[in-house]
Amino acid sequence: MSKTVLITGCSSGFGKLAAKTFQAKGWNVIATMRSPQKETELTQLENIWVTRLDVTDQASIDATVQQGIEKYGAIDVLVNNAGYGGHAMLEQFTDEQTLAMFETNVFGLMRCCRAVLPHMRQRRNGSIINVTSMAGYLGLPLSSTYSASKYAVEGFTQALAHEYKPFNVKIRAIAPGAFGTNFSANTDNNFENGDDETRAFAQKVGAHFQALAQQMREQGGEVADPQEVADLIYTCATVNEMPVHNVVGADAKMLLGMKNSMNQQEFIDQMEAMLIPN
Repeated sequence: MSKTVLITGCSSGFGKLAAKTFQAKGWNVIATMRSPQKETELTQLENIWVTRLDVTDQASIDATVQQGIEKYGAIDVLVNNAGYGGHAMLEQFTDEQTLAMFETNVFGLMRCCRAVLPHMRQRRNGSIINVTSMAGYLGLPLSSTYSASKYAVEGFTQALAHEYKPFNVKIRAIAPGAFGTNFSANTDNNFENGDDETRAFAQKVGAHFQALAQQMREQGGEVADPQEVADLIYTCATVNEMPVHNVVGADAKMLLGMKNSMNQQEFIDQMEAMLIPN
């Protein structure tokens, strides 16, 4: 009997790639997104059910989980992929923007876990995989709000792994690096908010970060392939002895290596020298 995975945030990026990866391996896939009527690619594939789920809407989560269990008999794996980023100084984020980011990146993820955990606990079987970010391992300039949301998920994942191990429910986190993402194109950059000094500093740091990212890509020779993330998600879903915390991507592994090779303050000082322009 085929296993079933529920994935949030499947309209693009890692979520869509993960849906296609599980489908190719013979799984039933519940591919969720806020606007399923716009999806044209996943709907053409066998054993993929494209349906609406908004992580900020508890009713949509409950309905999808219930219907998924009725349709396939069980949900074996939950992949919490839905989320978004944003870059600016703390002063440039409004309360509303901060709450909205946590509503999706943290509270929405927790809602999805809470919806499937009773089912997995009662079956004494299941896996939950939370897609986080290297921003959950280290605080970068202009990422204070986003980083706070991802640190929260990394800590949540570790605690949940302890809580549900006795019930044979495995909890994992996957932290991708940059994967060729465009810092300046992020839809929630707020570089124009705030006073003159704040705006000037944010724009200066943003430009420096872009140049540094380009330099790292050139030195590495290749832009990391997002399929690496999808493949690691599948591995975490199918290999029992995976760590709770997992990083993926050359840049992520480089930064984690730096962090682990020195004491905390030394690492912070080195990151500051690298990331803050003179």
